Amino acid sequence: MSNVLVFAEHAHGKFPKTTLVALTAGREAAAKMGGECHVALLGKGVEALAGELAEYGVKKVYVADDAALEHCVPDAYAMALSQIAKDKGASVVLGTATAAGKDLLPRVAVRLDAGMASDVVGINDDGSVLRPMYAGNAIATVKFESANKVISVRATAFDAAKKEGKGEIEKVSLNLDAAALKIKFLKFNETKSDRPVLTEARVVVSGGRGLKSGENFTTVLEPLVDAMGAAMGASRAAVDAGFVPNDLQVGQTGKVVAPELYIAVGISGAIQHLAGMKDSKVIVAINKDAEAPIFQVSDYGLVADLFKAVPEMKEEVEKLKH
Repeated sequence: MSNVLVFAEHAHGKFPKTTLVALTAGREAAAKMGGECHVALLGKGVEALAGELAEYGVKKVYVADDAALEHCVPDAYAMALSQIAKDKGASVVLGTATAAGKDLLPRVAVRLDAGMASDVVGINDDGSVLRPMYAGNAIATVKFESANKVISVRATAFDAAKKEGKGEIEKVSLNLDAAALKIKFLKFNETKSDRPVLTEARVVVSGGRGLKSGENFTTVLEPLVDAMGAAMGASRAAVDAGFVPNDLQVGQTGKVVAPELYIAVGISGAIQHLAGMKDSKVIVAINKDAEAPIFQVSDYGLVADLFKAVPEMKEEVEKLKH
């Protein structure tokens, strides 16, 4: 029997969609491994969040409320999460492959002497997991040889959990060795936007090198983005060219998204970009090159000059809204 301990990320008193994805994956893993799904909630002043978390069909929520955990500093969180896993007998620790998860979970794996599988997209009945390789062109089956396991799941691979049932809430006391903590929190520079969060948006409009400049992202692409109430993304080529900041990058080395609608504007469709968006429900491509690889994965394709097509599309969207 393998109990699963899910790491619950939170920010500004809320749980992002990525945490709900981890809860779904954790419950699935627990069911297939014959154990229970438990959750670790770390932070300062987080007791109010525990009640909400307990409603997502988990057996227990372990609450570690400590001043040392006020900010998500990876070495303190790794110490806390590994302690809870050891004390509560969880042989599997699971979280989402977010920026925080990617920083935290390998540290937990070292502390637990655990094997780790990252960016997992499926869990098999025998406890092995599925993860993409070669920019998603191959899916590997990974089996663990270690007794303890650490898993990070891809945020687009599982549905967000829904509330069902009420789990038990248990406060835990931790022994955090302050002398062993080497990382200190200084400040958090948060990028604020009125647009939806890129990884959670229903509609994403992304621009590529075909837009030719950062100014064209502002004058050509952004009006369409805002008219559709969408999040804005970009290809690595556009980011590397300095058109937009790298927090907008979609792809293998950027963010992985799977919105209901993904519109790729001036993006050729390099394999690294496709790895970050090919699970989108509907893909629309606008490119003047009829041979661009992006058309091979798109549901709808428009071979046209984006500088003419995008403003026209924006106007049509505006008409539908009135």
